[in-house]
Amino acid sequence: MTASTTRRTTAARSRIAAVGAIAVAGALILTGCGDQTDKASTTPSGKTNNSSAPLFAKLPKKIQDAGVIKVGTDATYKPMEFTEGGKVVGVDPDIAAALEKQLGVTFKFESGTFDTLISSMQTGRSDVVMSSLSDTKARQDGLDDKGVKTGAGVDFVDYFSSSTAILVKKGNPEGIKTLDDLCGKKVAVQRGTTYETVAKTQAEKCKTDGKGELSIESFPTDAEAQTRVKAGGAVADLNDAPVAAHIAKEAGGGNDFEAIVTPSDAGFFGIAVDKKNTELRDALKEALDAVIKDGTYKAALDKWGAGSGAVTEAKINAGS
Repeated sequence: MTASTTRRTTAARSRIAAVGAIAVAGALILTGCGDQTDKASTTPSGKTNNSSAPLFAKLPKKIQDAGVIKVGTDATYKPMEFTEGGKVVGVDPDIAAALEKQLGVTFKFESGTFDTLISSMQTGRSDVVMSSLSDTKARQDGLDDKGVKTGAGVDFVDYFSSSTAILVKKGNPEGIKTLDDLCGKKVAVQRGTTYETVAKTQAEKCKTDGKGELSIESFPTDAEAQTRVKAGGAVADLNDAPVAAHIAKEAGGGNDFEAIVTPSDAGFFGIAVDKKNTELRDALKEALDAVIKDGTYKAALDKWGAGSGAVTEAKINAGS
């Protein structure tokens, strides 16, 4: 995320030969009525891998065999990704659904804590991270917010453009218009996000400019940061523009918050991939270019009112 950066079954073995024979006979009856040239098949995990999909052959063999790309996400970030009826939905899952048709495998989202998503991927719990994760040089190089090397870094397939927004209480009682107006006040942010870094950078600027101390409270989820603002414990929550706009429109029937957007600092969200997994990275880029071209990508964004963040081509590591 720009908040400015995870989800298993096994097949049972038949124990009675007669049961196996009946199953085979049933399968023969069913397939006898179908297209014998269909290249789609079901993996032991129950996922579909469709080798006739346009870009299936571009995927790593491991992904082809599994029939699934495991996606780490923090499903608390409406409308980008959130949980509804026990299922992860939103902009990112809908983009993933478009990519599935190009790649012939299922994207399986599993929700986790945002600031652990990259490390979880690098330990094998997921194949990619798709969670409104900002593509930054620091993340590419595996650096923390102090510039200290903490990991191998990741590659990004950039798929969305977003800028900073300042979420304030309805009526904007503090008259916040820019980040400089936060000097001498308290802000709430989600931990591990680029907006936590933005807040820390702004705090240093406030100090240098002699405009008063900017106090920062960091929370595991953005929902907690929002609650803090609503309760009056902080004057603002720093957030991504489409998310802040959605919150302002929906929360309390539109009566809880306002969003102040700062479009000058727009940056990319990217699908994070392990640097060693260049085959998967390149397949994702090609698939994203394909869905941008055929219109399904823009349709996924427009469904959630996020069309303003559309990109015209997929890029790798375009963040700064």
